[in-house]
Amino acid sequence: MGNLDGKTIIITGGGKGQGAAEVKLATNLGAKVVVTDVLDDEGNQIAEETGNVYHSLDVTDPEQWSDVVNSTVSDFGRIDGLVNNAGIFGHGGILDSDIEQFKKIIDVNQIGTYLGMAAVAPIMVSQMSGSIVNISSIAGMRGRKAIGYGASKWAVRGMTKCAANELGSYNIRVNSIHPGAIETDMLSGLGDATINRLVSNVPMQRSGTPDEVGTAVMFLLSDEASYISGTEIVVDGGLIA
Repeated sequence: MGNLDGKTIIITGGGKGQGAAEVKLATNLGAKVVVTDVLDDEGNQIAEETGNVYHSLDVTDPEQWSDVVNSTVSDFGRIDGLVNNAGIFGHGGILDSDIEQFKKIIDVNQIGTYLGMAAVAPIMVSQMSGSIVNISSIAGMRGRKAIGYGASKWAVRGMTKCAANELGSYNIRVNSIHPGAIETDMLSGLGDATINRLVSNVPMQRSGTPDEVGTAVMFLLSDEASYISGTEIVVDGGLIA
């Protein structure tokens, strides 16, 4: 028995890292999970390991979102939760950024999150219930040199509040999670020197795990968070404190 018993949850970017951790945690808590990703091999593997279903999904494509939502409702009859986890990172500030990279980051991190919310909202409205969890970042809480990534994560934070305001009367909750230095491919891609410098500034003196982010996500998906909406939970070991 778990606090997500009977719930159907869609998780984007569920093939590896933080998304895969969320798939496993939700499954262990009793949810039926629709695993989505552009990494078909990894996504299928996680779905098979956890006894769930997999759908290939490019989060920037509205038609693919429609297919995933329609299939989920056909298979399970409802959508109780959405975790907009899929995201990409890119370096570059005003002086050295590339417009094409900037647009790509915005497309995946911001537009992808918007499309996910827009795709599931009508179903949740018809149910008069639902929980949407958008994965932002501490880069959505303060300025950083990576301007495309920062812009996208600030946008996710803002869109979360707008959606919470709009959908609250339908008993739909929308919240954002803001991870710090979490042990994923995104962190390891920064290189040892940057990682060591980043972690040295964390009051808890360590990086976080995908499960530690996932546990916060599970809480927001559950009925235990029934009066929490339009807010952000920072999971960073005190880094921005």
